[in-house]
Amino acid sequence: MTFPVYIELGSLRIHPHILFESLAYATAFRLLLLRVRKDSIAPSQRSSVIVGGMVGALIGAKILVWLQHLDLIWQNQQQLLLLLMQGKTVVGALLGGLIGVETTKKILGIHQSTGDVFVYPLIVGTAIGRIGCFLTGLSDRTYGIATKLPWGIDFGDGIHRHPTQLYEIFFLVLLILFLHFRSRYKYQNGDLFKFYLVSYFGFRFLVDFIKPDFHPFLGLTAIQVACLLTILYYRRSISQILQFKN
Repeated sequence: MTFPVYIELGSLRIHPHILFESLAYATAFRLLLLRVRKDSIAPSQRSSVIVGGMVGALIGAKILVWLQHLDLIWQNQQQLLLLLMQGKTVVGALLGGLIGVETTKKILGIHQSTGDVFVYPLIVGTAIGRIGCFLTGLSDRTYGIATKLPWGIDFGDGIHRHPTQLYEIFFLVLLILFLHFRSRYKYQNGDLFKFYLVSYFGFRFLVDFIKPDFHPFLGLTAIQVACLLTILYYRRSISQILQFKN
């Protein structure tokens, strides 16, 4: 397999990142529109909350991707500028989206949780997007460090690396299966989103140890620091959702 793996659609030759990122956004948004009808807020307020989350996600994704690659300030400022223009991080988008949603709710006077309807769209969208990350190869910068494991992938530099994109897809499939099983039992409104956030950030905290990123914060990356702080903030949600009550 030669990376990037372009997708042939008739006479079109589409870059995998563009194709799967577009599919991820479209699928996630479609699922969100189907699920938001289940919440209890007014349609006008719902639209404002979604917009607030999207704006926050865009800002958060850019800020954290910049912090993640601070080393490029001294090494390659041109590449850093390219990352700021094109790069984004899921963790930053989630945190920024959360802040955007909560800020919008505070302005509108909405007190009930609205996060649960976002969970499945976010999981499915992220999984689809990671397919594009994997097929893109080295330029996406989401690959892992070198490994001698038999499933290591050569993304084009002659080094067999951990396919961390595939690890993430596998984790998300397991997570959606668990949440689907958990939804059969009683839980408080908002618990699913909190557990999803803690679970995903826990995974990202661990998997980023096998990524060749800049680790300036006591051996941690900016993404790992953000994940750790969020896990500590929502740590009680883990025990709450693991209580299975009919």
